[in-house]
Amino acid sequence: MNTTTRISTAERLGRGLGRGWRAFARGERRLSNWLASKGVPVAGAVALLWAAKLVVLGLLFYVAFWLAALLLLGVAAAWLAGNSAGDDDRWTQKDELRNGEAGFGLYSSSGQRIDPHDPNDPFND
Repeated sequence: MNTTTRISTAERLGRGLGRGWRAFARGERRLSNWLASKGVPVAGAVALLWAAKLVVLGLLFYVAFWLAALLLLGVAAAWLAGNSAGDDDRWTQKDELRNGEAGFGLYSSSGQRIDPHDPNDPFND
């Protein structure tokens, strides 16, 4: 029996996120120190970093908005295509003009004449 315990996937994911957060904070601190060494006041460096964070957040919201708008347009187009009149029985009927048992006229797909006619008319074939 193995006595070593293995870390779970959730713990591995949490450790990875923690390492990423620490790397981000370390990079932000290095950038703030670099700006301070170039003569920018510390409050100005902090304000500049916050402005950059807000710009990135605004860009993320902008992209998310347009992706959501495209998704909604796609859903609406799919809904309209599914509910179009293409499935209507009026478009699937096979009514046609032809010469049948009751003479030349408009016949349904079942063979019944559907246009008005007079069977005693001498001009009706």
